[in-house]
Amino acid sequence: MSEAIRVSDLRKRFTRRGTPGVDAVDGLSFSVPSGHIFGLLGPNGAGKTTTLRILTTLIRPTSGTAEVAGIDVMRDPLAVRQRIVVVVQESAAEIFLTVRDNLHTFGRFHGLGGADLRQRAERVMEQFGLTQDGSRKAMDLSGGFRRRIQVAKALLVDTPVMFLDEFSTGMDPLLKRAVMELLRGEARRGRTIVLTTQILSEAEALCDDILIINRGREVARGDVPAIKALSATHNATLEDVFVELMREDAT
Repeated sequence: MSEAIRVSDLRKRFTRRGTPGVDAVDGLSFSVPSGHIFGLLGPNGAGKTTTLRILTTLIRPTSGTAEVAGIDVMRDPLAVRQRIVVVVQESAAEIFLTVRDNLHTFGRFHGLGGADLRQRAERVMEQFGLTQDGSRKAMDLSGGFRRRIQVAKALLVDTPVMFLDEFSTGMDPLLKRAVMELLRGEARRGRTIVLTTQILSEAEALCDDILIINRGREVARGDVPAIKALSATHNATLEDVFVELMREDAT
């Protein structure tokens, strides 16, 4: 099975004049096979978002290497961007455009057009419960609906790798369940999905593989049964194990 992501000894230090600096990512190494849903988990400040920002070419690492879809993120960031779609915590909806125009504009950036783009846009609007609001400007919608637009964009295009940072923020339980099933379908078609989430039940339900990090370093790695086996508690949930691991890592 080919690897969609490969990271080796990745480090990112943020420095300020007169201070020794902070290692947000401290020697991470991991790979993600194509077609897997990969969970990057950790408490606030663990280095998850920094790692995603490196993989999506938004910042450069201090040292180490990272490849996405076989392309080095530092040597050819444009080629990486052409093969990924990113949903970040902050809303990325164009607030002065309608829902439909948000999707059409995003699709054109990814080389779509004509009837194909229109059909895709109508399909994802239906999937995300946005059809009735298709002609409304994003600025007139709630934060939860803007989040729907953002995630709908990710399913509008066919890039081989998708990055989701807290994708379910503002979604009601029924929509979240439907979106999780859509993500499983994308993975079955061979798409690689990297997600971060504070809702560990989402990771337990979705992820083929999980990496738990803290203070920029690996704490545990494996599929859900392997991670849960790290707990001495019978029938522990992923959340139980996560709490245990964070407690141990702090000592």
